[in-house]
Amino acid sequence: MKVYFDTTALVAACVELHPHYNQSIRALQSAREKTLEGHISGHALAESYSVLTRTPFRPPIYPGLAWKILQEDILPYFEIVTITPQMYQETIRDCADHGWIGGRVHDANHLRCARELECERIYTFSVRHFQQLAPDLAQRIGAP
Repeated sequence: MKVYFDTTALVAACVELHPHYNQSIRALQSAREKTLEGHISGHALAESYSVLTRTPFRPPIYPGLAWKILQEDILPYFEIVTITPQMYQETIRDCADHGWIGGRVHDANHLRCARELECERIYTFSVRHFQQLAPDLAQRIGAP
């Protein structure tokens, strides 16, 4: 089964003290064991680094550790899709056409990648927001 992981699912699986760690680490373990085909975007990778290094986790996650986490726990187990310039333009145009503002564009980018890959599941902890942006994918969107 092809599964897209957004930033919220990735970060939760990387931080033991995260409130969603237990359910996320099980999904990550499935990707490691290849019982599911894990996919992320380059955008999710960059966002994960950003969140890991700026969230006030205790102890803090410094840049070198964030990179180590991504390099060891994520990159070997996921296929990365890149967002093309055309995909960015179309996603931003869709956001403008729908009147969506602010950070919704990031969620729309994740959904665009999952749609391009024809993923059967989309893991996020922003379920309601994702379903609002892509009602046609609502049945595929859920928490890990």
